[in-house]
Amino acid sequence: MVWAECKLAEARCRRRRLRPMVMKLPCSLWFLLLFGAGGMVLFTHLQDLSETFQQQAPGVKLRFAGQSRRKDLCATEAADSGPSLEGKSAAQGPSSPIPPMQFPAFEWTWQPATSGSRGQEVNPARVTKSHRKLLLKSNPVGQTHNSSSSTSPSSSSSLRDGWRRLARVQQDRKQLMKEVCAKYKSQSTRTVTPQHVSRIFVEDRHKLLYCEVPKVGCSNWKRVLMVLGGSAASTQEIPHEAVHYGNHLKRLDSFDRRGIARRLDTYTKVLFVREPFERLVSAFRDKFESPNTYYHPVFGRPIISRYRANASQAALRTGTGVTFKEFMQYLLDVHRPVGMDIHWEHVNQLCSPCLLRYDFIGRFETMEEDANFLLRRAGAPSNLTFPVFKDRNPHAERTSARITQRYFAQLNASERQRAYDFYYMDYLMFNYSKPFKDLY
Repeated sequence: MVWAECKLAEARCRRRRLRPMVMKLPCSLWFLLLFGAGGMVLFTHLQDLSETFQQQAPGVKLRFAGQSRRKDLCATEAADSGPSLEGKSAAQGPSSPIPPMQFPAFEWTWQPATSGSRGQEVNPARVTKSHRKLLLKSNPVGQTHNSSSSTSPSSSSSLRDGWRRLARVQQDRKQLMKEVCAKYKSQSTRTVTPQHVSRIFVEDRHKLLYCEVPKVGCSNWKRVLMVLGGSAASTQEIPHEAVHYGNHLKRLDSFDRRGIARRLDTYTKVLFVREPFERLVSAFRDKFESPNTYYHPVFGRPIISRYRANASQAALRTGTGVTFKEFMQYLLDVHRPVGMDIHWEHVNQLCSPCLLRYDFIGRFETMEEDANFLLRRAGAPSNLTFPVFKDRNPHAERTSARITQRYFAQLNASERQRAYDFYYMDYLMFNYSKPFKDLY
């Protein structure tokens, strides 16, 4: 009896010891199932990765960067796409697909295409938004693409060399302007007023600020800005009246001080200049040798009255027939009978280059090359190029160095010297040589 009770108690103890083992068994099975599933996922991922490597062309390299490398890349991207000027406002501008340009921003490494490759390897330390957009739009190897239609290595090399040359030219022009400003201009006044930016037009989509200098292609530049801003589809269809009197473009001084400061800090500031004497002769021919209902009575009559002896009543009444010598007498007179005009005002006075520090300085003499270079860097549509047609008096010969020499030959050496002194800062700041050998 006692033996039977002992056996029964022993059986109960065994069941109690087995119960925890039975409870733990499902957890072990779950662990094994999860471990097996994770292994399958890892195996699948490695298989896909190996297939990706096999699909890559021989000239394309995949690079993987750690967390620290990604941080460096983001910092570099922010430096490439962000504004370069110190003290800029933290406020964001209008939404735009184009980041503010920095010049020069063209020093990326590019390798010509080889057979069976895309031919482009970008240094990760120099990757920018533009590069990423280009890589995203590139057709993957294996898709339908005619490689023979791509740009040849020789033409690509020529294009790159041209862009590098233009970038160096921009650096030289800006450096010279900076040195001249440091030497000749007082740095005591650094406050930008609405008057300083009254000649600047705003294009918010592509973040451009263009300072208008009359007789330096400004009419065609306004046409380009109108197309960029969506006011017109083509520069060819915009008449002269719409350019100058249509109010399609905003001036920078129409914004409040905060809007002015933000755009000056984050937009690309553009200035185009011209040889000063040539610009002056172009203005004289346009305003005084062609019919004009404003300049003849407003400027012509006081000029004739002041500087022409025995002037006829018809000339005094209409103001027509002003000679170049009379015009220069007016311009160089410290007691002018009528004030200055933007068409012959100094560029230094119109655009305040020492105060605003322009990002791009183009020249009328290389207008088409400089303007199209700027448009490509600004992200303008590929079919938009700078128009070269003559806006006013299309049948008249363009003012050239030869024509300029002919007009200034009407002046004596002293008058030419005074005219050169009048525009001396423009000659110096924008690196134009002396137009006459007897000038000092």
